[in-house]
Amino acid sequence: MELTDEILVQKTTKSKLPEVDFNKLGFGNYVSDHMLICNYANGQWQAPRIIPFGDITVSPTTLAFHYGQSVFEGLKAFRLDDGRINLFRVQKHYERMLRSLNRMCMPGIPEEIFVEGLRRLIEVDKDWLPAQPGVSLYIRPLMFASEAKYGVKISDEYCFIIFTGPVGPYFSQPLKLKVETEYTRAAKGGTGSAKCAGNYGGAFYPTQKAKEAGYDQVLWTDARENKYIEESGMMNAMFVIDGVLVTPPTSDSILAGVTRDSLLTLAADLGIPYEARPVALAELENAFRHNTITEAFGAGTAAVVAPIATIHLNGIDHHLPAYNDNSIMFQLKNKMEAIRKGLDEDKHGWNFLF
Repeated sequence: MELTDEILVQKTTKSKLPEVDFNKLGFGNYVSDHMLICNYANGQWQAPRIIPFGDITVSPTTLAFHYGQSVFEGLKAFRLDDGRINLFRVQKHYERMLRSLNRMCMPGIPEEIFVEGLRRLIEVDKDWLPAQPGVSLYIRPLMFASEAKYGVKISDEYCFIIFTGPVGPYFSQPLKLKVETEYTRAAKGGTGSAKCAGNYGGAFYPTQKAKEAGYDQVLWTDARENKYIEESGMMNAMFVIDGVLVTPPTSDSILAGVTRDSLLTLAADLGIPYEARPVALAELENAFRHNTITEAFGAGTAAVVAPIATIHLNGIDHHLPAYNDNSIMFQLKNKMEAIRKGLDEDKHGWNFLF
């Protein structure tokens, strides 16, 4: 018998759904009524439960608070016109979470709990995902070390949770980015390729400094020389230079973005030339000088595609040309959205429909 055969569902007695204005969602403002929770102890996973979303009780000595064993994922579900729900690229997100867990010395979550548990959770909260344009259901799986000890050790106990929430667009306007050459997001051999909590906490300070200077986020550079672009804020960085879509290659300091992978696959489908290679700051400066850079954008699950309007590099604000529907980023975004909504052929098997 599989663990998911034993899922206990305890439904809320009062839904929060009437409080939601689906025309003013923003991002991260609402959480659906229920969550899935599953504990790991004595070397094995327990039966998952779906319960009303709410606070959990943990000890101040919980190991995750002290030593950072905490990993999460982010993916989306979409309502199709025929009423079905699409979990987009769920297998790819599951595989990435396994890699993150392995890097943080945490046990892998069984696929049946991640995929089937998620499907059942969404079925319970299916009314939180309308067919309204621009609305999707953001899904946040997370796992943390839950053992109550404060000595430095690998935890023997873990808590896995999935919660969801309806979201609208992440960014409302094109971004202004500051190239960061003093602070580093990740280094070779570090945890940059894992989606672990500490990567984000460590990025807050330089990001806040950039915001105080009038920029939205930072454009990270490599830790060794600070000469090569790595990521764009919380997203993979992409550029169009001389008509070619260019993005830094994934590495142990760059997260392997699922949206990045999707966009590159679609670029090949559409005959758009692309290269995954190092992008030097000197190359960007030269491209701005000769007007050969026509697009810059971030790619990620939350934002999908986030156009970049300005890049601050070596004391100069470089401005990108105005974008339109023919811009490569929007061709790719529109193609991906059509697949996710069931309006275009899913020839790569990305959709998980139910």
